[in-house]
Amino acid sequence: MPNPPRHAVVATALAGALSLGLTGATTAHAAPAADPAAVRTVDYVALGDSYSAGSGVLPVDPTNLLCLRSTANYPHVIAAATGARLKDVTCGAAQTKHFSEAQYPGTAPQLDALDAGTDLVTLTIGGNDNNTFIGALTACGTAGLLSGGKGSPCKDKHGSSFDDQIDRNTYPALKAALSSIRAKAPNARVAALGYPWITPATADPSCFARLPLASGDVPYLRAIQAHLNAVVERAAEETGTTYVDFSQASEGHDACKASGTRWIEPLLFGHSIVPVHPNALGERRMAERTMAVLGLD
Repeated sequence: MPNPPRHAVVATALAGALSLGLTGATTAHAAPAADPAAVRTVDYVALGDSYSAGSGVLPVDPTNLLCLRSTANYPHVIAAATGARLKDVTCGAAQTKHFSEAQYPGTAPQLDALDAGTDLVTLTIGGNDNNTFIGALTACGTAGLLSGGKGSPCKDKHGSSFDDQIDRNTYPALKAALSSIRAKAPNARVAALGYPWITPATADPSCFARLPLASGDVPYLRAIQAHLNAVVERAAEETGTTYVDFSQASEGHDACKASGTRWIEPLLFGHSIVPVHPNALGERRMAERTMAVLGLD
């Protein structure tokens, strides 16, 4: 893990969110350099679902085992690299509704972590709304096994149903959630991350044992994920939120690739208790890409 840079560097990168207060009478001499200790630490709140929580990546945060949150998730990587003060309320299986209502007894709505002093917010959200990810993967995985990997049985059966739900339900929920973040943290810079690629663009026969999708359903699932990411991007643009795009960065790092290359673990025979989710490498790369987009690297 790289050593955190001085807080002054972070403050400069977040110039829109922070300010430096210098006192003293004006003289003909140059003003003394600001004391780094006097620079206010960035208050960073991480929201979102299992892709933000790093579910399946060890070590697990013991403060809320229900959320299966990792202390090596991308928010922790960002905080360690920038010196930001992190409040991590990410939670596996979270939907947009859990920004404003409790996901589990004793687990506060995620938006409760925000206030006017919040400087930075990151999140992934939307993949669990309508059970889009788990519904599509379960349906297509089952169909793939039954068909022996031939044809496009999942696409033939479900057609545009997943896409229709994304447009009808997920998009307005995303926009409302991002607007609520802005209302609760009006001074924060907010970044909504897209989801890294789960499948390759076309079928890889050698991957069927790990990701049992019919050859024609591999591009079908990829298109559903692309549609979801496009909706996240659209909602972000309409609410003044920064969108972090992984469509190019995660290409070639899908669940069909070898360990050490893939960012996403496969459905079967992977190295995580939570399949089809980012591994430790994926969480680090998500952090690096987010910091680059936000100018924090």
